[in-house]
Amino acid sequence: MANGHWLLKTEPGEYSFADLVRDGVTPWDGVRNPQAQQHMRAMQVGDRCIIYHTGGERTAVGLAEVVRAPYPDPADPAGRCCLVDVRAGAALPRPVSLAALRSNARFADSPLLRQGRLSVVPLTADHWSTLLQLAESDAD
Repeated sequence: MANGHWLLKTEPGEYSFADLVRDGVTPWDGVRNPQAQQHMRAMQVGDRCIIYHTGGERTAVGLAEVVRAPYPDPADPAGRCCLVDVRAGAALPRPVSLAALRSNARFADSPLLRQGRLSVVPLTADHWSTLLQLAESDAD
């Protein structure tokens, strides 16, 4: 039974959460960092994801679910990289900014804050629930 939690970063000008919602399901491609690739190889069908817009936004904006286990990236002739397919879920009730996560003590040990350029970030169950609580909150 899958129960992993992940944060997937995307540049909204290239592929936004709205694009994922429009497409329904998409291969999560473009990940080349070896550590991010290692995280993708650990993903399982049913794992839940937070979609995070990078660039000027720097906010968690929506939910997704892994619907296809890691498979070889057809765009990588060397065969080192993999993809997973993700299905769009709901938008978060309100976006959660990077500043809000940085100011939350429960995120102090998160790779999201310690390795800012990592595009696929594992989340603990506590990080997941904290992020969802922040999305429900009226406070900034």
